[in-house]
Amino acid sequence: MSSTSSSAASDTSVYLDRLAKVRASMVEQNVDTVMVSVGHDLPYLSGYSAMPLERLTMLVVQREGAATMVIPGLESARVEPQPGVFDLLPWSETEDPTAIVAKLAAGSKRIAIGDQMWARFLVELLPHLPGAEYTRAVDVVGHLRMSKDQAELDALAAAGAAVDKIAGELQRGEIPLVGRTEAEVSAHLGRRIIEEGAQKVNFAIVAAGENASSPHHHPGDRVIKKNEIVLTDFGGTMNGYCSDTTRCVFTGEIAPDVAEAYEVLFEAQAAGVAAATVGTPCQDVDRACRKVIDDAGYGEYFIHRTGHGIGLEAHEDPYIVEGNALPLAHGHAFSVEPGIYIPGKWGMRLEDIAAATNDGPVSYNNSDHHLISVDA
Repeated sequence: MSSTSSSAASDTSVYLDRLAKVRASMVEQNVDTVMVSVGHDLPYLSGYSAMPLERLTMLVVQREGAATMVIPGLESARVEPQPGVFDLLPWSETEDPTAIVAKLAAGSKRIAIGDQMWARFLVELLPHLPGAEYTRAVDVVGHLRMSKDQAELDALAAAGAAVDKIAGELQRGEIPLVGRTEAEVSAHLGRRIIEEGAQKVNFAIVAAGENASSPHHHPGDRVIKKNEIVLTDFGGTMNGYCSDTTRCVFTGEIAPDVAEAYEVLFEAQAAGVAAATVGTPCQDVDRACRKVIDDAGYGEYFIHRTGHGIGLEAHEDPYIVEGNALPLAHGHAFSVEPGIYIPGKWGMRLEDIAAATNDGPVSYNNSDHHLISVDA
């Protein structure tokens, strides 16, 4: 069965256009050959997602010449042909695939390698191409992947709408919490993510009470109790594109200290989305969230960046963090997720996926943003 990156890139013309842009970028950066293996650059450029096998799959893109998919023979039937995009070159079990790749790249002085390519294949490749200089393929492809076209933005919107349904169920008390373990609720969320159309669950964090003060808490056997905050952060991959949302609920009457902090968090998150306009440096979105939290006296408890890019990967460029002066451009998609974490007591985070567009910031998560008391 073939494996395509998404319905957002379902015809050959999309990949031809992307490869043309890659080759233009190669000219600008004086790169002779790009090599991408496992990871998301491969489906972005070819529509094919390689299994992470010990057998080498490699798309070899020449600046002046063809693109060739070097693939284990037993995997070739999974590839959907893309005429004019790449040639398929299967290799047999007795052949050396790195030698085949090296022959395709013969004469290359500067080669860009995909970040996710296994180190073993690079180590095997080096002796075949002595004297070549190596750089990262993200420097060639990354800025192209950052700027989503409308089909990609639509795919992110659809993925966001799917998890919004689940967040709504949580907020209406339709997902039982009290008396269940975090792991049980996490499994429930995971099932719902698949039922809403995702092909894969990427994560389903459930953190109750003091566990919510750990941003990436792993849900375990902690039983959820009455009168405590429950943080849920979940998402999946639907038609190749990722979702990611965080909502908190309170299992009873909301404690005054939690309510006070959440009002600050609510304001900070809204300020971050509003700041995410085309031309604004990524770090200024982080600063917009952080200023609200700092001014309210919770600054030391906001312990992570404001956000990460999202698309084919749950975390990719651009990162919404101090020190990243990259101006947002139309089609950049990213999370806005400030948090406040009081060690040993409680934590809270509020997250939407947003995009910078020429018409202003757009949010792809529209479930209720308030902290809701649930009797569940």
